[in-house]
Amino acid sequence: MLLKLDLNDPRPLHEQVADAIRQAIVQGDVAPGDRLPPARDLADALGVNANTVLRSLRDLRDEGLLEFRRGRGVSVLSRPDPREALRAMVRDLLHEAVRYGYRPHDVIELIKEIS
Repeated sequence: MLLKLDLNDPRPLHEQVADAIRQAIVQGDVAPGDRLPPARDLADALGVNANTVLRSLRDLRDEGLLEFRRGRGVSVLSRPDPREALRAMVRDLLHEAVRYGYRPHDVIELIKEIS
């Protein structure tokens, strides 16, 4: 499983790691039932602290994507629904837009300009 982080991304590292793992699951790089490499190995490959990876794995477990089993490590439970994942991102975008004083209509217009 090849994961990459964007060092220019302003989001916390644990969110970036969780997104990278989530994307690997969505793209089929790891399938339901597959075991993930140990957190320490993922941390070494990504150049981050093992606790950062563990926090990401716990977040994904809480989302229902991963399962922790004593003696068996971390396994993929299911693939995320891409539409639901996109919906969550749109919700975050709208929340951020409101912080800057924009309304949902303004965000729609901005999307139309870009696309």
